[in-house]
Amino acid sequence: PTPQNPPKIVPTPEYRATYGDKPVWHGYRRHHKGSVPPQHARKACLRRGRHVGNPCPICRDRNLLVDFRNVKLLDQFICPHSGVIFHPIHTGICMKQHKRLSQAIAQAQAHGLLWLRIPFVPVPEEDFSNQHAAVGKTPPAPALRGSGQAWYPWYEWQQPPAAEVARMRRLYKGFLKENYPDSPPS
Repeated sequence: PTPQNPPKIVPTPEYRATYGDKPVWHGYRRHHKGSVPPQHARKACLRRGRHVGNPCPICRDRNLLVDFRNVKLLDQFICPHSGVIFHPIHTGICMKQHKRLSQAIAQAQAHGLLWLRIPFVPVPEEDFSNQHAAVGKTPPAPALRGSGQAWYPWYEWQQPPAAEVARMRRLYKGFLKENYPDSPPS
């Protein structure tokens, strides 16, 4: 298939014989050394024109073309519950094919061929007012209190000690205006 010719739709007889009803990536296992599988996807399955190890599920099958019109193939790489594209570690595809898949899925969603799956979250029917025990000790808002009263008791203006006022007047005598009030401005 070429970009000019539309790709074959995934459930062809050849596809069903090879994969059955399972996704392309089902049962894929990447070759690796040691007992612990790699924690990151490989960059590409081709190095210097040759396949590396066990190629990813898309690179190993030449009949699979990643295209935005091939919705059945793209749908295999999207989580049916959340609508999120599966991580390449989960599906076993290389990063090059994952990037192509992500672009094709976005293009298919933009063309309306794939649904933008947004999970439905019901609105809880709980009481969201602040009339419960967790906020019972919070003082009422300033608008709810009488005018002229502070929200918190420590916000209320208190007269500083007379000795401290006299000391500050001596220190800043040259900078103070005459007849400076002893009470706060309102």
